[in-house]
Amino acid sequence: MTTGLIPGGQTPDPRPTGGLPQQRHELVGQAALHIDNRSRSSVITARAAASFEPVGRSVATARSFVRDTLQGWGFADIVDDAVVLTSELVTNAVVHAGTSADVLCLRSDEGVRIEVADRYPEREIPLQGQAVNMGNLDREGGRGLQLCAALAGRWGVDYTPTHKLVWFQLDLPERPVGTRSAGPSLPADLLPLADGRVRVAVVQIDRTCAITSWNEDAEELFGYAAEQVIGKPLTDLAAWPHTPGTGTGIAEALQLSRWEGSYGIRAANGRVTSVYASHLRVRDTGGEPSTVCLLVRDHERAVLQTPLRVPASDTTTSSDGQSADPFEVFIGSPAPDDLDGLLQRTVERARDMLDGDSAFLLLATDDETELEVRASTGLPSARQRFARVPVEAGPGRYGSARMPAVHDDLAAVPGAVPLLNGTGMRSVVTVPLKVEGRLTGSLGVAAEAPGRYSNEEALRLQFAADRIALAVESARLGELERLRRGSLSFLVEASDLLAGTLDRDQTLALMAQMTVPTLATWCAVYTIADQASEPYLSYVLHEDEELIDGIKSLLSKIQPPDPVPTPGARVWSAPGEAAHQAALRSSMRSLGLSGGPTHQVASGIGPTLATASAVGGEIVVLPLVARNRVIGMLTLGKPTDEHFRQEILELAEDLSRRAALALDNARLYSERTAISQSLQRSLLPPELPEIDGVEVEVIYRAAGEGNEVGGDFYDVFPIRDGAYGFAIGDVCGTGPNAAAVTGLARHALRLLAREGLSGPAVLERLNSAILDEGARSRFLTLLYGELWPQEDGSARLKVVCAGHPLPLRLRQDGTVEPAAEPQPLLGVMEDLELYEQTVTLDPGDVLLCVTDGVTERREGTRMLGDDGLADVLTTCTGLTAGAVAARIMRAVERFASDAPSDDMAILAMRVPGLHTD
Repeated sequence: MTTGLIPGGQTPDPRPTGGLPQQRHELVGQAALHIDNRSRSSVITARAAASFEPVGRSVATARSFVRDTLQGWGFADIVDDAVVLTSELVTNAVVHAGTSADVLCLRSDEGVRIEVADRYPEREIPLQGQAVNMGNLDREGGRGLQLCAALAGRWGVDYTPTHKLVWFQLDLPERPVGTRSAGPSLPADLLPLADGRVRVAVVQIDRTCAITSWNEDAEELFGYAAEQVIGKPLTDLAAWPHTPGTGTGIAEALQLSRWEGSYGIRAANGRVTSVYASHLRVRDTGGEPSTVCLLVRDHERAVLQTPLRVPASDTTTSSDGQSADPFEVFIGSPAPDDLDGLLQRTVERARDMLDGDSAFLLLATDDETELEVRASTGLPSARQRFARVPVEAGPGRYGSARMPAVHDDLAAVPGAVPLLNGTGMRSVVTVPLKVEGRLTGSLGVAAEAPGRYSNEEALRLQFAADRIALAVESARLGELERLRRGSLSFLVEASDLLAGTLDRDQTLALMAQMTVPTLATWCAVYTIADQASEPYLSYVLHEDEELIDGIKSLLSKIQPPDPVPTPGARVWSAPGEAAHQAALRSSMRSLGLSGGPTHQVASGIGPTLATASAVGGEIVVLPLVARNRVIGMLTLGKPTDEHFRQEILELAEDLSRRAALALDNARLYSERTAISQSLQRSLLPPELPEIDGVEVEVIYRAAGEGNEVGGDFYDVFPIRDGAYGFAIGDVCGTGPNAAAVTGLARHALRLLAREGLSGPAVLERLNSAILDEGARSRFLTLLYGELWPQEDGSARLKVVCAGHPLPLRLRQDGTVEPAAEPQPLLGVMEDLELYEQTVTLDPGDVLLCVTDGVTERREGTRMLGDDGLADVLTTCTGLTAGAVAARIMRAVERFASDAPSDDMAILAMRVPGLHTD
């Protein structure tokens, strides 16, 4: 269906609007010409046009289009007649004629004219006259024109070569000036309850949903001064009742031409005030749209709520005086697309049909043992929504939801209907919703006066329930399927996020952020370090950040929940009780009163009333079990008197299992990382010795994520007076086996060198020790040398290079040359013939030693190599040892854009001479 609202005096735009392929708009212009030619005395003030495909569902959509259009124009008195006539004429077009239908609504000062056109002009029309029998009411053909003759003030048929157009006009009923509707006078005890002064907040919202106007009553109701909220989005203050499976939110509601319903506003004190709202979309003289919102307290909704309920007798008689279906409103109106909308409309129509003060609808769980409150009107919905009651509450007819029941006076049977406790309702009638003999729900209507209902009302309500039960069950199954798909998508996304980190704190934050506000209003995560430890409050999150500190303070002062490994959610009432007791004590102290609850709450909690409201609803605890051990608890909470849906609890249980495993993995990873880092530090010297006459600088960069021990190592250590040993090496591989060889090499070098052995002898004995490791052995490249500073400012070195990248010597004139020759690496052969080479570093010379992570740095097919390293070193003339090492590292890092894939160690030694450069 494609619709368009056109201001009076303008023809519709004939351009396509992206709707159905069969739609055409030219006819609307033709119809406008017809009305202009025939009734020039009438001024057309508004038009609404729509086209419908030749399918069965278009009839219901057309009814909805006409109903919404006329209600938007304020013509509620003629809506029913217009809907009936439109339904018949569109049915003739799309069902019987098999063509698309064009519907045009024209508003004038006299009434409403509706035109229905189809593309089947050759059909004959039964002309009404004395000699013509129009047939009985059961006949399929001709009934639409009969209804036009009976209900419309004027009607007619026009033909064109391509279209047939049937039109009818409904005149507005004459009313006394200033009267739109009225109700009978009532005794004072039957009037709606309200505060001493009813405050109506008037809030205006611009096209971006930002507040532009905020009256004094809004300040009194919600505690914000106008300057605090003007310019802010209303969505920041609105507590919209989000439910999985429904798509309409506050932002969407503010864009509708009209909207009426309940939601919450977060007041300045942090509490959510339930309000009943009436929204009207308007535009200013410049054409800019805005929304005017009228808000009252939810229990004062009678001030704004429309349409007014009609007496029950009026619903059983049609406009032509004939008896009609008492629940026709359920069948005549198209059902909303979402389950919650269908259920809300059902309870409102049921209440109106029996002239009740409230109504409620409960849906059965899959096992038919419990009923869950899904919709209500006239009751505190925030308190009742998703509350669960047993199907079999007691013996006898009135104790089971499977049979219709009438309660004359609930005051005589306290607790007979727990849902109505404390609501002021006295009489109630309930009937079951059944599909193929299976209980799917329960529908009830209640009144504040006793004795209002009898078996006759029960039969009428049961008939209505039978008419709507199948539609409700179909919508419920559709919602359940959407919820399951949404749950699967949610769990997949949650698993990906949890698998993407091994950081414990980040895992805790992800758990909370995925839970709030999707599954709960607030949550807390307790962790347990080991079996002997008490649960520790690790993380708290609330959708309102200002309440986090209060909840955290409250939970930290009360006993944590017991770490029970039993799967599933269990109710935890301690936080709500403690918060309410502390809030009551605080309120009494502020009033100068003494006493209060005798149960002592730990001092220092100090929760505000907002904190008490935040944790006052249902609170459940789910165990976090990983590897057959309880490692924590996930606590979920709702605000005051709200309940969790069973589907949400099942989804939370699935999430808790995944989160528990991710949290345990993060714990294990953290432990492994700490062990690896500690081991890595033990394999490197704690500090470098000070060597007179020689500058020494080392840079070490590990390539791993911190959870693996690298194979590179270095060492500089004193051997005896005036002599120092230095080494830089690389063990094949990483992990524990490589770490074992690394530790063996570094400590063996120190011990053997201090025994007075020469360099070749030290490496030969180290080679034997490595081979003795057997299967754990790893080959090792090692550059080992001994250094003696000289009195003339030079330094003498003896070097053995066993399979390691050759050390490079940088002279003062900028030339670079290898300072040793390659020899066999260690850990491969038993008999090694190693020799040492003597090198003298003159003042200003630099000796550079690196591991292969430096020379094998790659960018695609390019590799830095020994030549590239030498080229960089030639630019380091005159630099200190630290500057040389830093320049080499910068050059290596910039050589490639990717992060290094191997550990890197750089050892630079420089002989500055007798005088520092």
